[in-house]
Amino acid sequence: MIMRNLKIKVCGMREPGNISGIVEAGPDFLGFIFYSKSSRYVGLEPSLEVISQIPSSIKKVGVFVDETPGKVIENCRNYHLDIAQLHGNETAEYCRQIQESGFPVFKAFSINESFDFRTLEAYTENCNRFLFDTKGQLPGGTGHKFDWQLLTNYQLDVPFFLSGGIKPGDLNSIKEFQHPRLFGVDINSGFEISPALKDVNKVQQFIVGIKSII
Repeated sequence: MIMRNLKIKVCGMREPGNISGIVEAGPDFLGFIFYSKSSRYVGLEPSLEVISQIPSSIKKVGVFVDETPGKVIENCRNYHLDIAQLHGNETAEYCRQIQESGFPVFKAFSINESFDFRTLEAYTENCNRFLFDTKGQLPGGTGHKFDWQLLTNYQLDVPFFLSGGIKPGDLNSIKEFQHPRLFGVDINSGFEISPALKDVNKVQQFIVGIKSII
């Protein structure tokens, strides 16, 4: 088996009680969306107290879409975020600015049959991880999967998260999916009761299943 110790990122968190429950489930990353057009937007003034109570073993990821670099850096500092995830049309130079401010960068790319993986070469020096999501009309997730076999065309060294419409029933498919750079799985709407409210039991069971992959 190629996969070892896959990481889990739970994205689109907002509600304090739900955050506490998901923390208990033991993900590796929690994502907070700082994009006002998202139904999972954290709001103008997210609770710093709630975010600060997340243990250091779980990395806090701020998700941004075509925001100014200065605003990304400001939010990451103000809310004690560990990582900036960029989900828009940010350039490699933009990513470099964020990295040089001291924050690792996860850069998301929307994948479909026409995606040219050669365009990622410019980003390899300025991104810590890539995130491959499903191509949609708007930035962010679509709730649908793309054809994971398209990732056989990805041959660069930057590890990536698999994202896009992943649901509890996809565990076996993830176990069967083989790629030497698969780093983790990003889950969101497929585990929700309503936008930004996750089903804690489903998330916990999924994490246990993912961690059993050897």
